[in-house]
Formats: sequence, structure tokens, C-alpha cells
Amino acid sequence: MINKNKMAAVVLTRHGGLDALEYRTDVPVPSPGPGEVLIEVHACGMNNTDVWVREGAYGSETDPQAISTWRRGRSTLTFPRIQGTDSVGRVVAVGANVPETRLGERVIIDFSLYNRDDDSLADIDYIGHGRDGGYAEYQCVPAENAHAVDTALSDAELATFCCAYLTGEHMLERAAVQPGERVLVTGASGGVGSGIVQLCRARGAIPYAMTRADKADALMDIGAEAVIDRDSADWVAAVDKATGGQPIDVVADLVAGPRFNDLLRILRPEGRYTTAGAIAGPVVELDLRTLYLKQLQLHGSSQGRRSDFARLLGYILDGKIKPLLSETYRLSDFHQAQSDFMAKDFVGKLVVIPDRHYG
Repeated sequence: MINKNKMAAVVLTRHGGLDALEYRTDVPVPSPGPGEVLIEVHACGMNNTDVWVREGAYGSETDPQAISTWRRGRSTLTFPRIQGTDSVGRVVAVGANVPETRLGERVIIDFSLYNRDDDSLADIDYIGHGRDGGYAEYQCVPAENAHAVDTALSDAELATFCCAYLTGEHMLERAAVQPGERVLVTGASGGVGSGIVQLCRARGAIPYAMTRADKADALMDIGAEAVIDRDSADWVAAVDKATGGQPIDVVADLVAGPRFNDLLRILRPEGRYTTAGAIAGPVVELDLRTLYLKQLQLHGSSQGRRSDFARLLGYILDGKIKPLLSETYRLSDFHQAQSDFMAKDFVGKLVVIPDRHYG
């Protein structure tokens, strides 16, 4: 049972810089509605989406510089909002129509709000955007999104998986990656990129990681076949050398930017390109002749389906993928955590922990 009415939380008050995020200790503890559970949050992972939504950096289809949130033109973001997608914790209260046997369960949260019963992601939303998330001591979620887990992994380790790995798994599904295929992963040291490296191995594909040279060893340790220095003057030649002249079947791109066309040049004829991010720049130049003369497929991807999450959870519980926990922070040190996150001087994930569970 909850024995207090107020909780600590990091609250997004508007679009803007880090000063738009306020650490408060007087936020009302939410109450679970019908079909919901209340989670005592033990850990919550950080993601690029947190930053882009804070900045309103998603643009519009007609103006890349427009202030917009993750759901362009149909936003469910209201202020104040508690962000945070990758929650792990315990069920401490249940709403109507949820069995009390769920009390005490250790759970990992599927952050996707599917809004439909089928597999379409056309109307998808997420916890931390359409409703409050896990940068708090407590959060309410739909009961179906709280998945019981029995694992020796710590709460912080479990909090490294959901958003990044679900995004990566759906990217691979969209591109129909098969065992034995070669996948070039850009931005490979980040949460999604390092997740894709492991997820490729889980399905029998061969990942090649593109990242900074000083992060090469860490990527090799988690299963990269080879590492390509992102600062190479000629990406095409560097990838060809890394693969020994073997073709790249799929590019899983999280970078985009001014060298986007090089990634299409790297793909074999009838290859597939899949993306869920553009940290080097979302507006790119595309030579359509490269696209049609090579018979390429381009796939946009975001989040994942229920089946993707079920497969991901199976990988976690079977030990086929490992947590890459770089560092943890107290919730009250959130500004420092997000500053370090934006600096990108780490491999894997950063996780915030409510102060009373830290240590």
C-alpha cells in the first residue's frame, strides 16, 4: 500500500532546454484507474526521444524546423508531463478489473500505447508522451503493459532494454533480416545501435558496427563482426575492407545526416535500408537513381509491435542479449544525467533511479 500522497518526479514543463525539466517532491501520487496498475518505480532508462520531445525537435512534413513532438500534427503531449519510457519496478496497487494477485509482482513495462487491437502501428503512442512515464517514484500504466519478470538482472540492468531494444527489434523485423545476412549498424555505440548488434546475433545475422574508433573494443565485446570508424574518409571502402568484400544486405541506420547517400551505395542490389533515428541530421539528399537502379527498399520504423516485445522479453529471460549499463544516476541528479546522455561519451545506456532506491 502507498503510505504517502506526494512523490518525487522530474516534470517537463514546456519545450526548451534542460531548464524545462524540474525536479519536484510535491507531485501527487497517481491512482490506478480501471484496468491499470500502480508501479513503484525502481529504475528508468534514458532515450533520445526524451531529448527530442523536450526540444520539440520532430519538425513537420512541410517544415523540418517546426516545433513538434513525436506525434506530428496529432500530439498527445500536454504539460506538465513526466517523461521516461524504460520503467522497472513493483506493482503496489491495482485498479478495478485487475486481480489483486498482481500485487508485489516485479515488472518491466512495455512503453508502447498501441491504441488498436491489430498489429498496425499507425496510431501508436507511448508512455512518457501520451501519459506520464517513469522519471518518478510511482507511475500508473495499463495492466497489460506491465510484464512480470523473474531474472537475476538488477532493476537498473533491466531498465536498459525496453525502448532501445524494442525499436531495434522492429527495425530488423521491418527489414526482414534473416540468419547469415550482413547488417551495417550506424550509431552502434548508442542504446538502439548496441541493442541491434546483439539482436542481430540473437537471430543469426552478422552485425558490422559503425562508431567512433575509441568505442571499437566495446562493440566487439558484444558481438560485432568488425567495427568501422565513423570518421573514415570513404565509408564505402572502409565497409568493403571490414567485410572482406562481402555484400551488406541491410543498413540499420540511426545517424542519417550528410553522408546518407553513402549508406545506399554500401547496400547490395536489392538490399534494405531501415531507420529509426537521425542524430546527424534528419534532412538528407537522396539520389532516386540509386534507389531505383539498385532495386532498394527503404523502411521507416518506430517502436514495435506486441509480438516484437514478446520476442524481446524472451531474449532477455533466455540470456540471448545482455544489458549494457554504462552508468546510473539519482533522479534528483537528472540534469546531469541528461547532459551526460547528450554528450554521447559512453556505450550502451544510462539509467536514473529514484533517490530512495539508489545505492
